[in-house]
Amino acid sequence: MPKLRKMLGRADMPVCLALMRLLDTQSRRTVAGWAIRITSEVCLPVYEAHSPEGPDLRADVQDCARCAAEGGRPAAVKPQLRALAQIAREEKDPVAQAAARAIATACAALQTPTGALGCLFYAAAAETYHTLGTSQPAAVYDQAAEKFFERALADLQDHAVPDEPDPIRVNWNC
Repeated sequence: MPKLRKMLGRADMPVCLALMRLLDTQSRRTVAGWAIRITSEVCLPVYEAHSPEGPDLRADVQDCARCAAEGGRPAAVKPQLRALAQIAREEKDPVAQAAARAIATACAALQTPTGALGCLFYAAAAETYHTLGTSQPAAVYDQAAEKFFERALADLQDHAVPDEPDPIRVNWNC
């Protein structure tokens, strides 16, 4: 089996650049809530399928989603963020690990808004490896990742808040 990439996609893809521009118009609360929701929908089922005996991530994810929805302080979910990051580090199955990393990174967007974009690279890997298997050529994975990012952009466009009063304005460094 070829060595799998931990993340799929590239920051210089036009769809990724469009995501960055749109994320910059949204508040921390909106960005974190969106990242947690979209990543959870995609990655929790993948994680559970590839790590059925692994820890249950749902309660920690729900706590983080509730914190984002209520505009709570990230410190309120610091134990959950640590637990999710630890699970992601310890996971051995590469598909489950990508899913756990996506979820942990999305939840960390409560503290670091750039995680809202970063989680998508892990989520693309988790979904793609789960759907296509782990022995496809790199070009197949790249195409699937781009489609994943296109779906993520469409989802963000549907859920973006027009004229958000306190946008994150991130220096993306890419």
